Amino acid sequence: MTARLVAGLDLGSTGVKMLVADVDGSEILIESRPTPWRNGPGGTTDMDAAALEAVVVDLMSAVARRLPDDTRIEAVAVSGMGETGFLVDPAGAVAAPAFAWFDPRGGAEMAALPEHLRGDFPAHTGLPVGAQVSVAKIAHLRTEGLDLTGLRWFNLPEFVVRMLGGAEVGEYSLASRTGLLDQDTGGPWTALLDHLGIGDDILPALVDAGTDLGSADTAWLPAAFTGARLTVAGHDHLVSAEAGGAIPADGYHVSMGTAEVLLRVLDEPPSAQARARLAEHLINAVRHVVPGKHVLVAGVKTGLIMRRTLQMFDISDRDGRDRLDDRVCALPQDALAHGGIEVTGARNDDGVLSLTVRTDGVSSAEIFAAVVEHGNDEIVRLIAALDREIAPARSTVLTGGWSGMRCVRDARARILPAVTVSTRSQDTAYGATRFAARLLAPHLLAPHLMATDAVV
Repeated sequence: MTARLVAGLDLGSTGVKMLVADVDGSEILIESRPTPWRNGPGGTTDMDAAALEAVVVDLMSAVARRLPDDTRIEAVAVSGMGETGFLVDPAGAVAAPAFAWFDPRGGAEMAALPEHLRGDFPAHTGLPVGAQVSVAKIAHLRTEGLDLTGLRWFNLPEFVVRMLGGAEVGEYSLASRTGLLDQDTGGPWTALLDHLGIGDDILPALVDAGTDLGSADTAWLPAAFTGARLTVAGHDHLVSAEAGGAIPADGYHVSMGTAEVLLRVLDEPPSAQARARLAEHLINAVRHVVPGKHVLVAGVKTGLIMRRTLQMFDISDRDGRDRLDDRVCALPQDALAHGGIEVTGARNDDGVLSLTVRTDGVSSAEIFAAVVEHGNDEIVRLIAALDREIAPARSTVLTGGWSGMRCVRDARARILPAVTVSTRSQDTAYGATRFAARLLAPHLLAPHLMATDAVV
């Protein structure tokens, strides 16, 4: 009997990946392409809808070429980064570029919110006030003269499902990243919308992750994908967390991409007061991709500043990264004890790599080690804030690209409990395939039945 195939599409900050698996979870192939960002001055970073569509077309065509003739993908689930999305007018035209979640634009608009809205923002939305949330970018576009009347916001995964021919909806875990959703009501936060002068229809109808959103029927689709069932899997870090099975209540899932995220799953939402306290430490309290569940999301921009450190050393390939990793691991334990290197930038409201070197003879390995240790310092602060609200975690699973570096794994093992490392190369894309598979066999593939695949 021919295996039934599904695909998971991950719209990541660094790359766009598609993983094909059979309905039972065996991986078949992976393809990836760089995320089509356009870099500007002062850290500004955005993308055009046409550039994103071109990457998705190229990626799906490449996947189709690698499949045997007459093979069909029966379902596709799309996951991806939060905060980034497109505003679309009633005719279906995109009104503005999509800003990266780490783009600084919108910070001034959030700082200028009336005091009562700034004070209420964390308690209602579960998010800290800052430029990262989608509403900051929407407010910035309004300042720049964009008329928001009649526009609707689609987060990237929702936009791509729509582009493939699926229903025009929003998904709860992604909507939770916008700053427009009231965590208590599950609907738009009207006080903020009123301030911006827009209606609650800026968010499309919201559905749970994994909802069947119709079939892929756009004209450019390769034949292998035509007619595939479509769904939004949700926010990438949360989808990655579900790839290996349900996270234990006393466990961390740590997703190490451009952002490094410590995630705890809760059966009940924290109180508005707890959300406000957590937001003071830049910790989010939002909705999970598993219906009825909530998550605490403690993020740092360690992947971003580690990437920029590698770029500073002209390292752009895996071999170069591995050689640096070996050199960092070979450093004596007291290599950084002299205090000659100071690093900042990992805080979730920062992202600007800043190095201060106070001594001669500093090697690239010592600098990278200092960047990794700076990440540890920021994570320790987040753990302390989490532990004041919920019982401390007793185990940790590391996933994501940066967990492939031994120096990073060793550093995190010093501060996180009982660390294991996922053996999967693309946890988010794989997790998305599990949502796709549930469209075909929901009674067999509920998230809590997925098998864990991790190693110490």
